[in-house]
Amino acid sequence: MNKLTSVPIGDSFLGTGSKLAEPGSVSLYVSAIITGAISIAGIILLFLLIGGGIGMISGAGKSDPKTVETGKKAATSALIGFIVVFSAYWIVKLIEQITGLSLISL
Repeated sequence: MNKLTSVPIGDSFLGTGSKLAEPGSVSLYVSAIITGAISIAGIILLFLLIGGGIGMISGAGKSDPKTVETGKKAATSALIGFIVVFSAYWIVKLIEQITGLSLISL
């Protein structure tokens, strides 16, 4: 039972040797999340643009304006969503410049 109480959980997790306890370490996690979000948003954008384009082409071939409009909405929504994610990236970069924190791109 003494071995369980002698484990220095606080020292190893948030202690002096932990990277999480260093100043600016949260910025590393934010940078990784934003970089991953942009990558995932780019992949989703690609699929939604392809799907919207196929919808517009198939609707135009059938002379169905409802299908064309659905494809346009999908493509427009995909572009707006990507712009929001990309803007978040640049807002984080702006905060980095203002505060002087260094975010590394992973």
